[in-house]
Amino acid sequence: MSDRIPLRKRLSARLLLASALIALCSVGATAWIAVATTTRALKQEQGQDLAAGNQILAELSGYAATHPDWKGVQGTLRALAAKTGRRIALTSADRTLIADSATTPTALPPAPAASVDPLRIDTYTETGAQLSGVDPRAVGPYRLTASERAHLRAAARNVLSCATSLGEDARIETRPGGRPVLRAADGSNMTARFQARCGSALGEPTPTEQRAVADLTRGVRACLTKRRLTLQPPLSLALNTTGDGDDDRFLLSYVKTVGRGDLDTVEACVASARRAQLAPYVAPVAELFLGIGDRAAPRFDMSPVNKAKVAGAAGLVLAFTVAVTAVVATRLVRPLRALTEAAQQPPQHHVRVPVTTRDETGILAEAFNDLTERRERLEDQRKAMVSDIAHELRTPLTNIRGWLEVTRDGVVDADPALLSSLHDEALVLQRIIDDLQDLAAADAGTLRLHREPVRVDELLQQVAAAHGIAADTAGVALRTESDAALWLDADPVRMRQALGNLVSNAVRHTPADGTVTLTARREGAWARLTVTDTGTGIDPADLPHVFERFWRAEKSRSRRTGGSGLGLSIVRHLIAAHEGTVAADSAPGQGATFTLHLPATEGPEA
Repeated sequence: MSDRIPLRKRLSARLLLASALIALCSVGATAWIAVATTTRALKQEQGQDLAAGNQILAELSGYAATHPDWKGVQGTLRALAAKTGRRIALTSADRTLIADSATTPTALPPAPAASVDPLRIDTYTETGAQLSGVDPRAVGPYRLTASERAHLRAAARNVLSCATSLGEDARIETRPGGRPVLRAADGSNMTARFQARCGSALGEPTPTEQRAVADLTRGVRACLTKRRLTLQPPLSLALNTTGDGDDDRFLLSYVKTVGRGDLDTVEACVASARRAQLAPYVAPVAELFLGIGDRAAPRFDMSPVNKAKVAGAAGLVLAFTVAVTAVVATRLVRPLRALTEAAQQPPQHHVRVPVTTRDETGILAEAFNDLTERRERLEDQRKAMVSDIAHELRTPLTNIRGWLEVTRDGVVDADPALLSSLHDEALVLQRIIDDLQDLAAADAGTLRLHREPVRVDELLQQVAAAHGIAADTAGVALRTESDAALWLDADPVRMRQALGNLVSNAVRHTPADGTVTLTARREGAWARLTVTDTGTGIDPADLPHVFERFWRAEKSRSRRTGGSGLGLSIVRHLIAAHEGTVAADSAPGQGATFTLHLPATEGPEA
């Protein structure tokens, strides 16, 4: 016995030291390699994703700048989607769908990626566009006629010939409005320099441009008058015909004679008048939604090459760790061979091992047996929950799929009644998913409460008002009774959710001409809240199960009459998060009463 204790201590110390070294090395190496590899892959993927988004926004901004509406944008969307591999959708400001590249109807992402507005653009478009805030492709009334284009093109060729004779390497570039400019080999603008040296009329505004500028000037002057700013002499605008700055901007002729404050007003009026002038020629503002393929919500997805890099790095570290662990374990875990063999049995067998000693091995064997028992219980619970979830989701999904298939095959028409039915089924799915999400947050300990002083009588009135329409429709009277000045330190949103679930259940199980009553009373340091109905009641044998997930008193498990089976379980978690308790009391045919006990507090006025 005296030799066993030192041996046990040495074995424990060696196991502890070896486990610590292996864990430290494997975790450190895995973390470093995985972070380095994943960071490089993510940067590469994010760059590609951002580039695709920029390209989509730039092309759609150009479409909007050159079209008065979005009627023909569907083909452009599908071409961009095929090119970038993204799902692209456009909607109006009120989320009315304009066009969608998806081949099947899917929900839009929760938020738009950007707004497509050629009159208020950002840096996604070509260089210099952000200086004026207007897409340079939006020319509207400044677009030259065919004869004016031909005249200026001939003048540009003369200037180009003159520049070439002077030893300059230049080319002609046509601006979006149709006006040509000269570019050097390095991309710099040569128009202003050579039209003066070569004696060309290339810089003179055309009649079309003069009319447009005159109209813009009138709009600016009207804006200045509205803002009670008078300039002497009156302000006039000149067109930038040379294309300097890579932007068809308008130059103010009185910049130096206007005070700084007035100059800001003048520039604001020019921008406002220009947008008003171009508005009839461009498409309305649209919200841009981006996704992956035909999926609704965009999510990050690495390319196969980068996935292989990350998987290879993690696999290499894992293989190294397994090899080191095997060498050390071979020498240290021989006394645990029987336990290891039991652990290697298939999980569904739930094998237990005999406990023959009281040393570390025996303690470990006991812990193993306890773990096996818990795992067996959890496996039974998991199977039951999977079955329940599958049952809850199967019916609405089957209905949606069935109606969509017969609609696709032309058996029935997609009339409003059918769409309303499909929408109802989608709401059922959404409600179940929201309930499961709340339960998952409660199980994970991440259910957050935003506590604040809550007056209980106002809380009951808010819940009654929220469910008043449903109660009136069912012919059920909804009443509230509360002690004055009863306060809680609670999350008002979560409390309304908990009470709302109880009231919804009560209204559902109360026949017409029945009553649902919400009461609140102080009992010492506690607040006692009850929801009482005059409905069908609950069988005493069922009372212990009412707060279990997916449990219903109705054996038919009807989703329409029995809810999702998650509401009362959510109530229990929410009240527990507030350090309170919930209980149910009922008798068949005499209604049911659900009682909440929560810590009461003094109100702010106290």
